Amino acid sequence: MEALTSAILEALEDKKGQDIQVLRVSEKTTLADVFILASGTSGIHVKTLADSVEETVKAGFDLQPGHIEGLENRNWVLLDYGDIIVHLMMPEDREHYKLENLWRPGGERQTI
Repeated sequence: MEALTSAILEALEDKKGQDIQVLRVSEKTTLADVFILASGTSGIHVKTLADSVEETVKAGFDLQPGHIEGLENRNWVLLDYGDIIVHLMMPEDREHYKLENLWRPGGERQTI
């Protein structure tokens, strides 16, 4: 899981994802062990981030997301890789939903 997390982070950094954070959520939910959050500067940028993550994970791990949400509106795209869920959001949506505050276990937060 650490290798997959690192690959996703690298894909986001390569495409200039902003405010990248890793939240370890396994103590709060059974949905996933890790949420990775990143912001894009536009809907096109959010889609580019999603494409980069998908391509990187497919090439390096031969995995595709089990579920994808939000590609139509591009304000919030979710890529579900089972133990890792990637949330790619526009800054205003990220500020509105405040996932970091909702899911952060015991204040644990890693900013990249």
